[in-house]
Amino acid sequence: MEKQSLTNPISGDEVPKVDNAVAVGEDLEFQERWWKLERLIWSLFALILIADVLGFFGRGWFAKARLLEPDSGIAVNYERVERASTPSIMTIRFLPESIVNGSAQLFVSNSIVKQLGAQRIAPQPERSIIGDGGITYSFAASGSDADVQIALEPSFPGYREFSLQVPGKKSVGAHVVVVP
Repeated sequence: MEKQSLTNPISGDEVPKVDNAVAVGEDLEFQERWWKLERLIWSLFALILIADVLGFFGRGWFAKARLLEPDSGIAVNYERVERASTPSIMTIRFLPESIVNGSAQLFVSNSIVKQLGAQRIAPQPERSIIGDGGITYSFAASGSDADVQIALEPSFPGYREFSLQVPGKKSVGAHVVVVP
């Protein structure tokens, strides 16, 4: 390899050349640090994608939850991770012991109505009673069990707690994380 020098006639700068090619400096230590940073960033991207597929950011396996407390009279399916301004459904199943004379009652905490943005309830309740800390709904229930669906659409991100109760039974509650 013959080292040459080429002088720029306009600026007078010398550009070092090796075998008629411009010689560029190399910092192998810097390149290795850079490659480590790139591997770290790609690993972080992979973890984010896996977490998203599993439902850590909503709508996946991890996001789905079920509440079934002994002596509560209800089973609740909901999403523990929700997205702001995105609709979801909370399903409440009345167990046979909570249906009395063809009717089922459900107390819903204010946090479901206000913070989690309850949009509608299906089927429509026969009666609603606003009370301290929430609303008690009465539904017609035929058969041994009945389902109620509450459509939710939270407006803002945050940590939300809720509770549900069949009057005279044990209350059930959980929390929902609302992400942007």
